[in-house]
Amino acid sequence: MHARIEAPVERGGWDGVVIGSGFGGTMAARELVRAGWRVLMLERGDWVARGPHNWAPRSVGPLTDAYSTATPYRVLAGGDREWMGAFECVGGPSVFYGGVSLRFRERDFEPAPEIVGDSAAHWPFGYRELEPYYARAERLLGVAGDDGGDPTAPPRRAGYPHPPAALTPTSRRIWEAARRLGLEPFRLPLALNHGRAGGRRPCAACGTCDLFACAISAKNDLATAVLPELIARGLVLRPRTVAVRLRASGRRVCAVECVDRDSGRRTTFEARHFVLAGGALASPHLVLASELDGLSPAPAAIGRYLTRHHNVIVAGLFPRRTDPDRQFHKQVGIHDFYFGDPGAGAPAGKLGGIQQLPTPPPELVKEHLPPGLGRLVSPLLGNVTGLLTMTEDQPRPDNGVSLDPARRDRFGLPQLVVRQRPSARDLAAAAALVRHSQRLLREAGALVTRLQTIRTFSHAVGTLRAGDDPRTAPVDRDGRLRGTENLYVADASVFPTAGGVNPSLTIAALALRIGERLAASEACARQAPAEALAS
Repeated sequence: MHARIEAPVERGGWDGVVIGSGFGGTMAARELVRAGWRVLMLERGDWVARGPHNWAPRSVGPLTDAYSTATPYRVLAGGDREWMGAFECVGGPSVFYGGVSLRFRERDFEPAPEIVGDSAAHWPFGYRELEPYYARAERLLGVAGDDGGDPTAPPRRAGYPHPPAALTPTSRRIWEAARRLGLEPFRLPLALNHGRAGGRRPCAACGTCDLFACAISAKNDLATAVLPELIARGLVLRPRTVAVRLRASGRRVCAVECVDRDSGRRTTFEARHFVLAGGALASPHLVLASELDGLSPAPAAIGRYLTRHHNVIVAGLFPRRTDPDRQFHKQVGIHDFYFGDPGAGAPAGKLGGIQQLPTPPPELVKEHLPPGLGRLVSPLLGNVTGLLTMTEDQPRPDNGVSLDPARRDRFGLPQLVVRQRPSARDLAAAAALVRHSQRLLREAGALVTRLQTIRTFSHAVGTLRAGDDPRTAPVDRDGRLRGTENLYVADASVFPTAGGVNPSLTIAALALRIGERLAASEACARQAPAEALAS
């Protein structure tokens, strides 16, 4: 039996406590801070220093201190190793992502039967309700793009905040090959600073963007582009602070217990409202560890229906160096098969997207290939460029997370156990996109191609899904965890389905919506007693 230690209570008069500083936590906090709330943000990790050291080969994200195994996840199915960690830093995974900022397609909010199956997954609102928040997120992140060539582009009331940069020679090669095959390539929207926003240097188009922290702060990650303004407006950020338990009294969460990573000191913070934004693994971890599933009308769905895209890298080996100038070239997308492929061999219905992928860093290749093979392959990487197939996988109840209370980390959290296996349809859809990617790379001049399935959880969604039916959806349409009165979830865990594009912009838009509605509901609650007294 694990002994409970009562932590001293710190009463700061907080209106809201936000747990997590990634896309969900930061964007929800923004709306609360702008509404005049006193907000405390708790973050497990620390600030990532910026400077020339970020260009060093060993600065690729998974090899840095920001990728932490302090709370290791035991992956029984679906990972590239049994024990895995996560990015824990101020700004969350945005610090190391490649900046791709795609909206869900309009039809992604009306999931097709071939994806949903018998999962009862259902979005509680449609694209049009989220469109204004997408536009706001694009402005905050300074997204540069042009979706005029995307055959699946959703309707928008305004264009992108900034135009895209010119295509690099590598990107131009992929673009022209796609056009020769009769496809409709389009420009991937990127949260990269091509001007001088905020007095920062513009993007240098270096090769260390995807999986690296930007050395010159030209990538508009949250730690660079959003959090500094919020802190200036009064947000209090406590890094290196691990939330280990949410305390509830009846149906109200009254406090969160935390552990300082350095001193081990335990502290409890009280607030009127709480926003949970740790991601699709960490958020259900805290809900289950706090035994809040006992309050839910949908306890069987908590931690279930984990999806993460069945992503496959299709790498092409070319006769000459593909990127002699080492320029960032994650610029081209292919959505011709997003909603289906009439050709033979593909499953009926929706598949997903194809995106250009930068040449992988040699250090990361060595880390993920067997010893010896990584050293053999590394000298050839200059002749490699590739594509990423992003297949929307099916939400299924046997994919998810659970607790092993017999094992606990050094903070006292019970072990999280993760299981995620692709369905037969997931594999068939991915195979169809892989075939088109191989054909495209051969048209661009590749001699051979090699496949690598991505077995990380960087695109993980689900586990605390939102919906209209309280029996099947733990979270309601406003982000409130059902069974509680004042706990909101604002991250990827609320997605009923994964769509076929990167989830970051949709997380940001959802969190802006949740934060805005929470602030508005609290304002109404405060106004009602005042009006009653006045009458």
